Amino acid sequence: MLIIFDWDGTILDSSDKIVACMQAGAREFGVEACAAEDIRNIIGLELSIAIATLYPELSADGVEALRAAYVRSFILADQQPCQMFAGVEESLRALKAAGHDLCVATGKSRRGLDRVFAGLPISSLFSASRCADETASKPDPLMLAQLCAERGYEPASALMVGDTEYDLEMASRIAMPSVGVSYGVHSVARLQRWQPLAVIDYFSGLLPIVGELSR
Repeated sequence: MLIIFDWDGTILDSSDKIVACMQAGAREFGVEACAAEDIRNIIGLELSIAIATLYPELSADGVEALRAAYVRSFILADQQPCQMFAGVEESLRALKAAGHDLCVATGKSRRGLDRVFAGLPISSLFSASRCADETASKPDPLMLAQLCAERGYEPASALMVGDTEYDLEMASRIAMPSVGVSYGVHSVARLQRWQPLAVIDYFSGLLPIVGELSR
């Protein structure tokens, strides 16, 4: 079975860092820092789209300047790596050992994902990934369609796992089953709008769901 995972807020406990770096980038750029909840709402979108959503008054040049300030802040903060959520590594290894094909679909840039991959013991478990600077941003389902085509699966026989409504919406738009996680940035109510198979409270809760789907 093809299982496609979101990254930030699903596998990596990085939302607090993203919020802090966006606020630091805003201060460096010279605009008012947005509230943490507003920033959490845009996690998962491609970075320039996220910034334009937070600051609709900015010109295209302004968005790119604030993006650069955020990236500088994030790279500096990356000297203290984020941790994976509890049970992630063990569960991913169990899924891989059971023969499942694991991929990543993320709003991160390719450079950003590769930088994180380099410091984690799970990168070799993933057979493919798509980043927001390589394809259309979530909730457009293009990155899911591309991963399915690359790995040789129909969307209906794959599974999307994520913590935001952007993840579940893009799965819904190509009739791909999905599972939400409740420990990320969007509320269970927002996730339930997209009719996931389940919303799990801990990562290892995915294992019995995949087991049932694989019968």
